Amino acid sequence: MVVKIAESRFKKILITGGAGYVGSELTSSLLNKGYNVKVFDLYIYGEVFKDIKNSNLTKIKGDIRDKNMLIKATKDVDAVIHLACISNDPSFELDPKLGKSINYDAFFNVVEAARINNVKRFIYASTSSVYGVKTERNVVEEMPLEPLTDYSKFKASCESVLQNIKDMDMEWTIIRPATVCGYSKRLRLDLVVNLLTINALINKKIRVIGGNRLRPNINIKDMVGAYELLLSAPGKKINGQIFNAGYQNLTVTEIANLVKEVYGHPDLVIEHVPTNDIRSYHINSDKIKRVLGFEAKFTVEDAIKDLIDAFNRGLIKDGLNNSLYWNVKRMQELNLR
Repeated sequence: MVVKIAESRFKKILITGGAGYVGSELTSSLLNKGYNVKVFDLYIYGEVFKDIKNSNLTKIKGDIRDKNMLIKATKDVDAVIHLACISNDPSFELDPKLGKSINYDAFFNVVEAARINNVKRFIYASTSSVYGVKTERNVVEEMPLEPLTDYSKFKASCESVLQNIKDMDMEWTIIRPATVCGYSKRLRLDLVVNLLTINALINKKIRVIGGNRLRPNINIKDMVGAYELLLSAPGKKINGQIFNAGYQNLTVTEIANLVKEVYGHPDLVIEHVPTNDIRSYHINSDKIKRVLGFEAKFTVEDAIKDLIDAFNRGLIKDGLNNSLYWNVKRMQELNLR
């Protein structure tokens, strides 16, 4: 079933982190659908919107730790999609104090700015890694959270903050995405599908670390669709609700084999390396389908094809060394504080 996304009554959107991996694609898609979009971002990964000439786009270079700037940015906004954060465990662990200040402390600023300006809907991007290691075949939204890292612990803490705010007039919802994959204007190559694909393309060799670990995946095109659906869905269906958003639950070895199959290079080598990393989880996304009618339609294979196509067209420049594609490298380069 393919879901036709209804017209949203919310037309003025603020996206924190809107110049990021998912945010840049979401911003472009919303602009194409006639939304007014404010992007609140530090733009440390480049000016991804330089080719977009659209009067409905407002670019705000700002830090979410600046509460006053957020209050100004949320003025006359209908909905906030909060994506901004220090993404993934290695990036967070570079500077845990910085990570906490952005991923947790600044969350209060974003929520408060939205409340002060009477924003009607608030969508928070959490992560499926809040579940930790689960032995259950299907990890659903009601299961207890057992985050293993500071990154996922603070994501869980922000969920709790949102759930415990009293007298909230603003509709809110939480989404827990699987690991996103595929090509984006602000490309990340430190995510498992993208990482294995770029190594296949450049090195003709894939190192599979902890091949039996399960990873839930979702194509970036479907991730964009999920956020758009949360914008347009009736409040009674999403208010106070939490949704998993994933598609294919695959082991790292299975992903590597898909890369090999799609790429089809005869000399591609897959090397298996053991790891002490115990993170492994398998999420169930039936709720978002049951409640909102959302069903993913783009696969991991589609993501691999899109990455290969972008590489062949010269859109990925120096993929293994360019810091713009690697969060840890870029943060080290900028020495963020």
